[in-house]
Amino acid sequence: MNLRIGHGYDIHRIVAGRPLILGGVRFEVDFGLEGHSDADCLTHAICDALLGAAGLPDIGHFFPNTDPAFKNIDSQVLLQRVRAEIRQRGFEIVNIDATVIAEKPKLQPRLTEMKSTLAKSAGLLPDEIGLKATTNEGIDDLGRGLAIAAHAVALLKRS
Repeated sequence: MNLRIGHGYDIHRIVAGRPLILGGVRFEVDFGLEGHSDADCLTHAICDALLGAAGLPDIGHFFPNTDPAFKNIDSQVLLQRVRAEIRQRGFEIVNIDATVIAEKPKLQPRLTEMKSTLAKSAGLLPDEIGLKATTNEGIDDLGRGLAIAAHAVALLKRS
């Protein structure tokens, strides 16, 4: 079996006046993430991990922030398109593991919902996605609550 591993990372600044969406789930808070799309840094990190595992360019290559077609687009749509792209290249997703780094809001109560949403978009079962949340213990812009970041790892197998 031909297995391939990819890693993805994304970070976005916290800003007022935008909805906060992580893993396809909207959080009812008074801030969101700055970005061209819905700025879902978790889903973006997952997309990059999948693309990297397939040996493809990053998410910005496929969905450039200069293209108005992607303005405020739902990142779950991007994840579905990435899945189609890697399937076209002869790969299937085995599993995804990701960590969100955020001082606020508390993510733990919504992790199951986030996993379910991501699993649907990735064509996986929820137990084929590992998802954790942590803080940066007050260190740097993440720790001061000025940004949210995510790391993701994906395993693909050749179809």
